[in-house]
Amino acid sequence: MKKLLKLISYLKPYWKESALSIVLLIATVFMDLAIPRLVQKIIDEGIAKSDMRAVISTSLLMLGISFLGTLFSIGNNTLSVKAGEGFARDLRDDLFLKIQRFSYGNVDRMKTGNLIVRLTSDIQVLQQAYRMSLRIGIRAPLMMIGSIILMFSTDASLSLRILPVLLLTGLAISILIAKMGPIFMIIQKKLDNLNTVLQENIAGIRVVKAFVRQSHEEERFETVNQDFTGINIKILHIVSAIFPGLMLLVSLGTLIVIWYGGNQVISGTLTVGQIVAFTNYLSTTLVPLMIMGMLASVIASGIASAERVDEVLTEASEIQEKPGSIKLPEKILGRVEFDNVGFYYNGNCEEKVLDGINLKVEPGETVAILGATGSGKSTLVNLIPRFYEVSEGRILIDGIDIREVEQDSLLANIAITPQETVLFSGTVRENIAYGRPDASEEEVVTAAKAAQAHDFIMGLPENYKTSIAARGVNLSGGQKQRIAIARAILLKPAILILDDSTSSVDVETEIEIQDALKSLMKETTIFMVAQRISTVLTADKIVVIEKGKIAAEGNHQELMRTSEIYKEIYDSQLGDGDNFKSVGISRQVLSGAK
Repeated sequence: MKKLLKLISYLKPYWKESALSIVLLIATVFMDLAIPRLVQKIIDEGIAKSDMRAVISTSLLMLGISFLGTLFSIGNNTLSVKAGEGFARDLRDDLFLKIQRFSYGNVDRMKTGNLIVRLTSDIQVLQQAYRMSLRIGIRAPLMMIGSIILMFSTDASLSLRILPVLLLTGLAISILIAKMGPIFMIIQKKLDNLNTVLQENIAGIRVVKAFVRQSHEEERFETVNQDFTGINIKILHIVSAIFPGLMLLVSLGTLIVIWYGGNQVISGTLTVGQIVAFTNYLSTTLVPLMIMGMLASVIASGIASAERVDEVLTEASEIQEKPGSIKLPEKILGRVEFDNVGFYYNGNCEEKVLDGINLKVEPGETVAILGATGSGKSTLVNLIPRFYEVSEGRILIDGIDIREVEQDSLLANIAITPQETVLFSGTVRENIAYGRPDASEEEVVTAAKAAQAHDFIMGLPENYKTSIAARGVNLSGGQKQRIAIARAILLKPAILILDDSTSSVDVETEIEIQDALKSLMKETTIFMVAQRISTVLTADKIVVIEKGKIAAEGNHQELMRTSEIYKEIYDSQLGDGDNFKSVGISRQVLSGAK
């Protein structure tokens, strides 16, 4: 409940709407509570005494009060909806901004599917809980308390006989809340699992079809779907069991009023109007209790969702800026040094991904990182922009420890094309200019030409204005990679990281991209992560990573003489040189390698 109350702070901007909504609600409750008294007056002073003037005047007063109560109720509803929608919007904004500031490690741990559920389903549940609290959550208790007071003012002895029924009803609602709270937490976790499987399947539908795994995915989805359905059925069973019990208590209370109150009417200690008013007040006591039972399920769900949302809001990014962090100069040289760097994920120091990395890269050098899958190549370059925090040692840029630098200042000097190409919905131009929306047309075209993307872009239906479908499905893998490279080139960074970003283009195009980069970005320090040998041949420095350690370092010719590992990789892919033409590499390219 603390988490739910904590998030009430998001209603502060809408305190006027909330306060006026509550005022209107209180006024509506007073009007509703006045109706049974007016009914009593019509019966005792009008009908019993055959006084039609009393009947008509009191009836008109009832009609006026009911009409005014309706207007107040509409106003309360309008204002509570406005406050609830504003609350949800602001909370979504803060949650989204929080996620944007997460490090790679935070996202890895919390999972994309889970975060989406918290941004959508959990906030929707919270919105409903707060909106209903501003309406039913306040109205029902006020109606109940007011009705109990008026029941005792009507007849104290009869009220005392009804009191056990009211206590039993309150106990039933307490049990309902206690049972449903933990279940709603499980429901949201099951929804996380369902959403994760669904997201993975839709994103990988082509792989599923290619490997004929539809039946496996159907079984996988059926499992999580059944889990989600089963827990929902459990909560519905609890609700369906509790409400018939509440109805039984309402009937029991009515029976007590009729039996005991009827005897008092016969004995002349109560009037018919009083017994009718008392019955109405009993209804307006028990019915709000039942409504509170319904609200209990909403509140229990809200408590579960509040805990999950608060978990994201209070999650600390693994990358923290130190107090007094400095800004890098507007134009840095791009000298990068790894000083005895070690890294392991999630604090698991027994499984080191990188160990004892010592590497110096001079400004303007092109460094190729070569190694088998899982050797730690991508992790190594992801440490430079501080997407992950080094576990040991330090990384220096122009002699400055990157942990002493403001994150935005660091990233302003680095451009990266990630291993998995990501394009956004929008035009080709918008994707290339994603990092520099104000870039001129000439700059965009120049970057596209350097990435060898201009020619295929001009062949698209609307050239640079062609819309890219979701996840770039209307482009080939190589086309997407070239657009991503153009996006990085356009930033004109001091440090450029290409994380296996030419794996989907042919070798000839790859060489043309490398030539363009050398011509256009002479002063840029370039890191190229690669698995194929053709990517690294002309690099100034080649670093071979094996099991998280640097196994060899040097240019192509040096490594061919000194490194058995590099020579094995070379021979396995290119043999003795007769395979150059088959992979599109000329001997001139090799002779150009240092």
